[in-house]
Amino acid sequence: MVSHHEPNVDMSERERIVLENIKTNPDLHHNALLKLIVPEFMAKTTFEKTRDSLLEKEIIFVETKGNMKFYHLTENYEQKLHQHIEWTTNISFHDLKSQIKRLQTDYPHKDVDEKITIANSLLRNLLKTDNGFTVLDSAKNPKKTLYRDEHLTIQQLIHHVFDVIKHDKDFEIIFPTILSYLGIIMPKSSLK
Repeated sequence: MVSHHEPNVDMSERERIVLENIKTNPDLHHNALLKLIVPEFMAKTTFEKTRDSLLEKEIIFVETKGNMKFYHLTENYEQKLHQHIEWTTNISFHDLKSQIKRLQTDYPHKDVDEKITIANSLLRNLLKTDNGFTVLDSAKNPKKTLYRDEHLTIQQLIHHVFDVIKHDKDFEIIFPTILSYLGIIMPKSSLK
């Protein structure tokens, strides 16, 4: 088995390396780009995974000429990204509202592990969705909160999830576990 030595770089660093090489060398076909990046910056499989990730995120696209593939940066990527964020954030928002509407009737019938999993998932997704609206607010108009109603609704949904947990028979087990999972640390003085 052949082992490839690869510097310890994270995914964003790998994506940056591939993007920079595509931008500065737009006329290089796949194999020439591969030779430029491998093995100096990453292994071949890592390059392919990074390229696939960039293609999946639509940050780059492939142009085929004959039997050769050329990679290019996606035009208007920022605008397309904002449209994608808006679309996924709105879908998530409406999906979470319907899930939480059923929470009060479904939640008490679950076992403790399921309750923790459901609550963690809902709260994490509510926070992610709120972050999506915050990103959209800052991109569209950093001086105004355009998604004020959505932010307020998310705040109310978070309160509702905590309210369902608070009134659950397993509250004393579930609540600390959920706060710990979310990374919410209680001040030491309040634990006495």
